[in-house]
Amino acid sequence: SADLAVTMSNAGGARDNAKKYAEAGLLQIFKKPGNNPRRRPEWVTIRKGTPEHAAVVTGDTVGDPFKDTSGPALNILIKLMTIISVVLASKFRN
Repeated sequence: SADLAVTMSNAGGARDNAKKYAEAGLLQIFKKPGNNPRRRPEWVTIRKGTPEHAAVVTGDTVGDPFKDTSGPALNILIKLMTIISVVLASKFRN
């Protein structure tokens, strides 16, 4: 349905942007360091080669088909709805 297509399109874009953000060195996570209970959690920047970066790349790989399939389908649906509303506008008014 249209709701699923919108969700897929947004999720694909978000995953793609997350990868770009991480590769630019701007993505940080609040991480608990090791097994030492005395150390406090700290903000850590995600770098290439880390498990977090691998997860972001995997997410982008999953998100690309979301954008590539649902985006064009939504475009067709929006155009169809626009044409129908323009053609039938006079009938809805009466």
